[in-house]
Formats: sequence, C-alpha cells, structure tokens
Amino acid sequence: MTSQTPTISGKQAVLDALPDHPAIQALLTWNPEAFIDAKFDFGELTLTIAPTEIRAACSAVQAAGYNFFEDMTAVDWFPASPRFQLSYHILSHAFKERIRLRVLLDESEPIVDSITPVWSGANFFEREVFDLFGIHFAGHPGLRRIMLPDDWQGHPLRKDYPVEGYR
Repeated sequence: MTSQTPTISGKQAVLDALPDHPAIQALLTWNPEAFIDAKFDFGELTLTIAPTEIRAACSAVQAAGYNFFEDMTAVDWFPASPRFQLSYHILSHAFKERIRLRVLLDESEPIVDSITPVWSGANFFEREVFDLFGIHFAGHPGLRRIMLPDDWQGHPLRKDYPVEGYR
C-alpha cells in the first residue's frame, strides 16, 4: 500500500485490508484481545493496545522483526476521556517500515508498564513523559524528573496546567 491509499479505520477493516502485515500477525498470534483498534492512514499503521499489555505487545512486535524503538510521546486530550494517549514509534529495518503502538490512559490512573525491559532506549523518553505529563511507568529503572527541578509542582504539558505555572 502506498501513501495514496485511503484511510482505513477500525480493527476489522484493517485486518481485512492488511491480512499478512507482520505486526498485525504478531499481535494476533500473541494476544488478539490486547489488540483493541487499528488505523492505516498515509501509509502508516497505528495499533491501539490495552494499557496493561504494552510491554508484552512491544516484545511481540520486536520478535516479529520490528527491531528499533525510535520515539515515544504523549498527548493530553483534556477534557476528553480517556485523557492521555501514549504513542510508541517502532521501526523495522528488515521491512523498511514503521508502526505506531498507541495506548490510551484515563486521568484517574495514568500508569502503564515501562517498556525499558524490551528497549532500554525508552528510558529517557519515559522520564520526559513522566516529567511533563505526570504519567507513571511501572517498573522503570529510575523514574524521576529529567527536565524540571525535583521540587517543581505539576506537569506543564497537561492542558489544565496554568499558563504562568502555579504560584
């Protein structure tokens, strides 16, 4: 499929359109219930994973040939629920393509397993997201602020954070 391919949304539609995609096959073989949703748009595949299963999903796609963790970021969709979205960008050198694993988290419990046991390069990305959004990563080897002082109040990339900070 090329970047001119129309958007395909929904788990079943993506499964029908990309039945042999290695990332999809790896996740379906590993745990079909943890693979919640999918979207193929502009030549990019985004797979939504259950928050409790992200570490195992990363292991599954790594075993399928997605060998390089590129980046991770977060989005605050306040006031929507679920409020937070984590996006993990993963590359396969063998397939010459990227996938995005997405996790949605509620405001009441913004905690997810760390993927540093799978890709140690996620360490500083997780620390950045923790510092700026307040999302906790269970099992992280040293989760502490990376950009702001330790005594800083709040998380400045949350949409409800005051423009001039807390005073």
